[in-house]
Parts: sequence; structure tokens; C-alpha cells
Amino acid sequence: MSAVLSWWHVLCAVAALNVLGWSIAALALRRRKALDPAAYAVRRMLLVLSAVYVAGCAFRCVMPVFDGPRICLFDSWISSVAVGRSVATCAELCFVAQWAVMLRAASQATDSAMGKFTSFALVPLIAVAELCSWYSVLTTSNVGHVAEETIWGLSAALLVTSMLVIRPRCTAAFRPVLLAGCVIGAAYVAFMFLIDVPMYWSRWVADGISGRHYLTVAQGVHDVAIRRVVSYRWSDWKSEVVWMSLYFSVAVWLSIAFIHAPMAEARSASDDRTHAPFRRRPTALATWN
Repeated sequence: MSAVLSWWHVLCAVAALNVLGWSIAALALRRRKALDPAAYAVRRMLLVLSAVYVAGCAFRCVMPVFDGPRICLFDSWISSVAVGRSVATCAELCFVAQWAVMLRAASQATDSAMGKFTSFALVPLIAVAELCSWYSVLTTSNVGHVAEETIWGLSAALLVTSMLVIRPRCTAAFRPVLLAGCVIGAAYVAFMFLIDVPMYWSRWVADGISGRHYLTVAQGVHDVAIRRVVSYRWSDWKSEVVWMSLYFSVAVWLSIAFIHAPMAEARSASDDRTHAPFRRRPTALATWN
């Protein structure tokens, strides 16, 4: 058995585990009868958004595609770049929407204007990033990926900033959660701007120097729909293995965890009487117990 097929079997097993994990989380939510109706509605929204993300990632595990060179494992229309990129777009927008929903609830509880702004801006920003991604996938020009990854990095920076603003205003019990989110987010931002964006920029510059011919958008639409390069060579897939493996596992587990994640509540007078301007009674949306 080739290394690529072994990796694919691992991806399929991860996809099955993810679906099972989501199903358990859904059953657990049904049993939480003590939840306030508004809080349950928020968790239900997180559950639905997670379902789309989990299903999308499961599909991409079973039908992996390397968008740029149109490489896939199966010679079928369902394994085309057009289908794979469409599934990825829906899934990624739902994942970001989960972040926005959680940030919105935390911002309402702590009365954070910065958090509220970011919660409204996240999904539109990533929608633009997805359009940039589609441009690069269709034309094969890396300039779209430069814009896409820059927007992702800026969005993450906004999210981290919002969490830092919210952290002093919430209860002490929730601060470690926000701190962990800030650390992970900061690492992601550093990776995007120090490694990912420069990589795509250098590729775009190199393509320009070599005089590479790009497809038009119309040509690209036709190309992603019909061209499939079936390959089981490790050399063709090795650049995708690490990020796909982590993305379809760790990121999905995070999405599922959001369904039952604790939520920020405003700091009370008993927490710290010196922060009276930040005191606010937690809203129903933010009382996730």
C-alpha cells in the first residue's frame, strides 16, 4: 500500500471519529434541559454551524483535492476541484460564524464595543477571503492567495484583540480560556504573516519573473469542473499532508467543543470592586451553564 493511501485511510478514520464526536455532542445538548431558552438557542446555532463544518471536512477527508494542480485520488466529478472548493467555502464560513456567535455573546455580556464590531466583521471578512481564494484557484495566480491569507491573518488579529479587551471585564474563571485563545490566535497570526503570506508572495513573484501564463476566470471555471489529475505519488501530496491532517482533526474538534464551551460573564463587584465601570449582569445569551 502506498504512503498516500495509508494517509487517506487515516483521514477517513478521523472523519468517522469527527462525525461520532459531533453526534455525541448533539445528544448531550438535547439532555441539557436546564438551559435558559435563549442560551439553548445560541448553543443550537453553534451545533448547526458545527454540523456543516464537520460534514464539509469529512467530505474533504474522503475526497481530498489539491486545488492548484487539480490533483485528486478519484476520477469522478464529485472529486473535482469545483466540488471540493465549494464544500470548503461553505464549511469555512460556518466555522468562522461559530467564532462570531461566541464573540458576540461574550461582547454583549461584557459590553465590549470592540468585541461587538469584530463579531459582525468576521464573516464578511472571510467571505471576501473566500472570493480571493476562488480567484487563485480558478486562475492559478497566487496573488489571490496572498490577499486571502492576509485577510485571514487580519481577522485573527482582530479576534485576539477583542479577547484581550474582554478578558479584564469577565469573571476570573473564564480568563484562562480567553488567555489560551489569545496565545493560539497570536501564534496563528505570526504563522500567517511570517510564513504563509510571504510564501505565496514569493511564488507569485517567481511566476511573474518566469512569465507564467494564467487562466482567465472563465477558463478556470471550465478547468476546475472537468480537469482531474489522479495521483497516488507522495511527491505530489506531501506539501498538503501536514495542514490537511491538522485542519481536518484539531480544527474540527475545536468546532465541536464550541457547542458546550463555557461563556464569559461580566466581572461582578465580588470579583473586584475596583472595576465597577465594567460590572454588568450577564445576559441570557451569555449564561451557558
